[in-house]
Amino acid sequence: MKNRFAGFQPVRRDRLLQESRHDPYQAKQKLREPTVCPDCGAVFHDGHWQWLARPAQAHEARCPACQRSQDRQPAGYVTLGGDFFASHRAELLQLVRNEETRAKAEHPLKRILGIEAEADATLITTTDIHLARGIGEALHHAYQGELEYHYNEQEHLLRVNWHR
Repeated sequence: MKNRFAGFQPVRRDRLLQESRHDPYQAKQKLREPTVCPDCGAVFHDGHWQWLARPAQAHEARCPACQRSQDRQPAGYVTLGGDFFASHRAELLQLVRNEETRAKAEHPLKRILGIEAEADATLITTTDIHLARGIGEALHHAYQGELEYHYNEQEHLLRVNWHR
């Protein structure tokens, strides 16, 4: 009788694997609660940053979004281009701002750092890779076009290209 489990290697559970931390702006250790960002006023409470009233006797620490802004180190880049974009620039940028407003209402760390108009494209920088992806998805959902993602895991960086 042939062993039907030949070549089977059981999973070893006696080793502890260290989880890799991809985002260099993520706190290395848990912040004391409550903690308030002195720049934007976001409050670290229940393990994440929230928009709350400033608690009395709160500790102060800069949130990752404000730290990225100060360091001028975006996590997301969204490039918008094409003939359709050129002729509907104001309308598409309003959709981008609406997407930021919607995301930032729930998640204080999702912000646009800047919008730079270039000759044939516009570059939007964000503090969060998920906001960059959300902007690309919102544009693609509303106006179709070509959408590409390029994620760099070593730098925790997302580049989104949309054109039509």
